[in-house]
Amino acid sequence: MVDNFAILVLISVVVTVKNEEGNMGDLLDSLVTQEGPLEILIVDAYSTDRTREIVERYHDRYDYVKYFLKGGTIGAGRNYGVEQSNGQAVAFIDGDCIANPFWLKNMRAGLQESNIVAGKTIQMGYHAFEDLERVELIYKGFDITFPTSNLAYDKDLFRTVGGFDEWFITAEDIDLNLRAVERGGEILYREDAVVYHRTRGSFFKFYKQAFWNGAGRKQLTMKHGKLWQNYRPGEMIRREANFWSFSRLIAALLGYVGYKFFGWPRQT
Repeated sequence: MVDNFAILVLISVVVTVKNEEGNMGDLLDSLVTQEGPLEILIVDAYSTDRTREIVERYHDRYDYVKYFLKGGTIGAGRNYGVEQSNGQAVAFIDGDCIANPFWLKNMRAGLQESNIVAGKTIQMGYHAFEDLERVELIYKGFDITFPTSNLAYDKDLFRTVGGFDEWFITAEDIDLNLRAVERGGEILYREDAVVYHRTRGSFFKFYKQAFWNGAGRKQLTMKHGKLWQNYRPGEMIRREANFWSFSRLIAALLGYVGYKFFGWPRQT
């Protein structure tokens, strides 16, 4: 990368959405104020609400806000967004997030030092859900569970590893990070690159998310073999020490076991 990468690089912000009319305005307000150069690519999985109308209203004011339709998994949508992008780097954020005003500036600075940058994600919503942390998976010295709600990649590296594996229901970001680290990628954590992420708004959605996250972890083992040695059992036990975290773990285990017996196999 050139010395003035932080000044010159065009970053393509890729967002996959479906039925996010309640959140799109807040997200786009937070993105159009970011330090450029940037482009914003919204990839919509055929929303049935006013998501498209809201995005097109922003496109009328900001020509670097672009709208696309693409069905399939989240990974498929993100891959499509990257294919349509023009940036030297791609940054991922979710439709139910709000970016700090200095988010992209600090991600851009991080890309001077590393080809993968993960920011700090702050959960906001129901307090019991806010405090729950990721179940970390450490691979070759890197935490590969940093999510694509706040993650940036040098595009050359993203293409080298083949992008997202579109087979995954969830955990496609963990799989991407794992393969990138295998190819020599290094994940830099920038605490000053802040994104605010809304927690699930109901108990049902909270446990549903945990269930599918567990299914995604099973997909990881189906693709990469046993990964248990890469977890930190002591930390997992410490973190699952309250009702919400323990019940989340149970839901995730149900998803893990359920996918083992009923999920579709990986095509080879």
